[in-house]
Amino acid sequence: MMVNPADTALSGALADATERALREAEIRLPPDVLAALRRAAAAERDEIARQELANILENIALAGERQVPICQDTGVPVVYLTLPPDIPFSPDLFSGVREGVRRATATIPLRPNVVDPLTRENTNDNTGAGMPAVHVTPGDRLTVTVLPKGAGSENASRIGMLLPSQAAQIPKFVAETMLLAGGRPCPPVILGVGIGGTFDMAAALAKEALLLPVDTMDDYEQEICDAVNALGIGPMGLGGDTTALAVKVKRADCHTASLPVAVNVQCWACRRATVEVER
Repeated sequence: MMVNPADTALSGALADATERALREAEIRLPPDVLAALRRAAAAERDEIARQELANILENIALAGERQVPICQDTGVPVVYLTLPPDIPFSPDLFSGVREGVRRATATIPLRPNVVDPLTRENTNDNTGAGMPAVHVTPGDRLTVTVLPKGAGSENASRIGMLLPSQAAQIPKFVAETMLLAGGRPCPPVILGVGIGGTFDMAAALAKEALLLPVDTMDDYEQEICDAVNALGIGPMGLGGDTTALAVKVKRADCHTASLPVAVNVQCWACRRATVEVER
């Protein structure tokens, strides 16, 4: 089989960018997330909660100093590519990302988290059947965005097919999701909420919402965030004012007979990084 040198170069460049993005995401939190944690620590009234937030901030600082991952659960990489018009949609995009994940698993290093769903046999490089998840959208530049997703928070996520008449119940559904989760997802959390589309699209929107900046919320997002914080679960589930740092919502139109709602729970380590591919 003939190999197109341009395709090989693209795959290599994507592998490099993916590895760099994962290194950045695993070791340093985005500035907006770090600022949200600092604001929460300054505003927290509960003594134990204040100490927990101080511990989290110290953990983040030590990870940066020692150049090690912020959390022992380095997650599974969820990858988003933006594709400019001059780059064809080809298998090289996916092979490059997979190679970058393999390299990052060895060099950062990442905990090998990906296993066969039934036999639980570990692939040992964080790739596997259908993994990593790669989402491709049009864009002006070729970029790689990574969202390493740990299981503790992912496992607390939830989706519901509400009745169209239940739109006013969405904030309650989101708060109820966090009430059921309690301290398991390592709060303070960031909640990505997907509303509308289809069953699968709502889940995708909820995860994409976790890529949005957390330093601003609209009135609807703030209303839900306030309802979640009123639960009093607090940092690491030990009580306090700060259960959620932010709630971010993404919406899509949907069937007149449907109202899908998904909540993707993210722990305080809301790791994400974007790298432009050098080509």
